[in-house]
Amino acid sequence: MEEPTLAVVAIGAAVVAVLALALAVGAQLRLARIRRDFRALAGDGSTDIARVAAGQNHRIDRIATEVSRLREQVRTAEDDVRQSLRHVAVVRYDAFGDMGGRLSFSAAIVDDLGDGIVISSIHARSESRTYAKGVVGGRSSITLSPEEQQALAAATRGEPRSVHPSSQKDVP
Repeated sequence: MEEPTLAVVAIGAAVVAVLALALAVGAQLRLARIRRDFRALAGDGSTDIARVAAGQNHRIDRIATEVSRLREQVRTAEDDVRQSLRHVAVVRYDAFGDMGGRLSFSAAIVDDLGDGIVISSIHARSESRTYAKGVVGGRSSITLSPEEQQALAAATRGEPRSVHPSSQKDVP
């Protein structure tokens, strides 16, 4: 072989060797990254990938079970809130024209379904009388006075206010 041909072959061999060396270094760096990631997953590095995946699946199953349990607790809490007596309205009025001061009142206290109670207190000069009437589904089996009906209507609409019956204006 001639010298220029040998030089070209030597240069080509050197280029191939440098490329092979670069590929080997790149592969070694990738392998180091994979080992580092695996150590992060496996902890001490003594566990194989199948055990790591099984452990992760077990954790995911426990989390899914916990989420299901929490969902059931939320449903129960929502049911409890719906059944709590949280809608309140009060109507104040003068039961007798000569009293003044609107000392009589009717208060409705109901849950989201309209179940609850209407309480009325009628105040006169010499006495006061208090009445309680049960409410189911927004209706009472006992006849309600107009003020009681107004309090019940305001409570079932979720308007927690004190209302004057004659003017229909909200009173603080």
